[in-house]
Amino acid sequence: MSPEQIGFALLYLGLFLLIGKWIRMHSTWMQNLFLPASVIGGFLALLLGPEVLGKILQNFTGEESFWATGILTTEIIEVWSALPGLMINIVFATLFIGTVLPNLKRVWNIGGPQLAFGWTLGWGQYVIGLLLAMLILVPFYDMPPFIGALIEVGFEGGHGTAAGLQSTFEELGFPEAYDIAVGLATVGILSGVVVGIVLINWGVRKNKTQMITDVKGLSPTQKAGIVEVEERGEGSKQTVRPESIDTFTFHFTLVGLAIFVGYIILQGITWLEAALFGSDFMTYIPLFPLAMIGGLIVQIFISKFDTSKLVDRNTITSIQGFSLDILIASAIATVSISVIGEYLVPFLILALFGIAWNLFGFFVFGPRMMSDYWFERAIGDFGQSTGVTATGLMLMRVADPEMKSPAAEGFGYKQLVFEPFLGGGLVTALSAPLVFMWGPWPFLIFSILMLIIGIAAGLFYFGKRKIQQ
Repeated sequence: MSPEQIGFALLYLGLFLLIGKWIRMHSTWMQNLFLPASVIGGFLALLLGPEVLGKILQNFTGEESFWATGILTTEIIEVWSALPGLMINIVFATLFIGTVLPNLKRVWNIGGPQLAFGWTLGWGQYVIGLLLAMLILVPFYDMPPFIGALIEVGFEGGHGTAAGLQSTFEELGFPEAYDIAVGLATVGILSGVVVGIVLINWGVRKNKTQMITDVKGLSPTQKAGIVEVEERGEGSKQTVRPESIDTFTFHFTLVGLAIFVGYIILQGITWLEAALFGSDFMTYIPLFPLAMIGGLIVQIFISKFDTSKLVDRNTITSIQGFSLDILIASAIATVSISVIGEYLVPFLILALFGIAWNLFGFFVFGPRMMSDYWFERAIGDFGQSTGVTATGLMLMRVADPEMKSPAAEGFGYKQLVFEPFLGGGLVTALSAPLVFMWGPWPFLIFSILMLIIGIAAGLFYFGKRKIQQ
């Protein structure tokens, strides 16, 4: 493959993202669903690629025809297929760079209830998934036991985590798990948004919300995904002079350094494991959770030595957002519909039970674990547990447009403890290899214990007291 083909594939993906944004701006239906342009553009590319349009045209032009892959060439699909696994490293490397940790007491008081609630939903997904695997999917559909981990991988981890685990699934002997996980991530985002908006409307009608009385209060500009002119801030700051290095370039080098540190850690522990134990478990571990650790290490050094305040969190967030848009669009565009069709019943079982568990948690645990602003808090964690962090943030913004409740602050504090483990963290990355290496029962028992801890902390500690500032 030539450099020109790689470059064109990237430019072509940008075109679909642009079209996705245009559709979002001009489609009332898409606006009401709050679908990101990356999801819209990715679906459009999927429909116009080899999985849909290509298979239709093959009936008329033959399998060897230029049109057999739709309007996407084989080279474009090959490049796009590699992008999610690369971009997820950038997304996770940026999680801690430029952040400032608040004092632990405030984190505990404000974020603790949402941590207990999110912890319960996340570990519950493993419990439900592994039970489904052992009782139905393994004996009746001849699937590997680690298929039960895909609810949490797809729903909370999202497209990025699924993409990051693609090579792991191949090493574990069931590469089809990647397409199933991406499909679950897509269903998760869609159901998270749709069901979340339905829940907000229900909350308004039943007087469960404290911050809004009408979901229709959002302006057309807001629904189109455009920031009002008078609300536009300065955005990223120029922290270095451009004649030395561009600010964006400087921040990107920090992200690259974080990924490199993560790579060194991964290689080190892989070598150490082989030298001490003669095993190869760490070879199943993807890079992205270690890139997150690398970002944390880089931030520690920044906090101690960046006396000139060169690191701007907004710029890091822009790098993260850019990478996530590329990741989501390319992951959806290259998903194998035929694989999902082959495992349609297991796929639907995992998706439906995953959504049902999240709804159960929202209605049963939400109001009992969070003693004030429970709806505004719980809707964000429902969104994340169904359709990744961005969905949770979006639903919280709809339920609390001016961010006057403690929901957003508590959600952010919760992430500091939650993300390193669940939602794409170390547990998410290790779950499938652990089930593969040790069998499903040890991980199921551990998941049940973690679920009990989350429920107990939420119901009997945080649920019994008012939030302390």
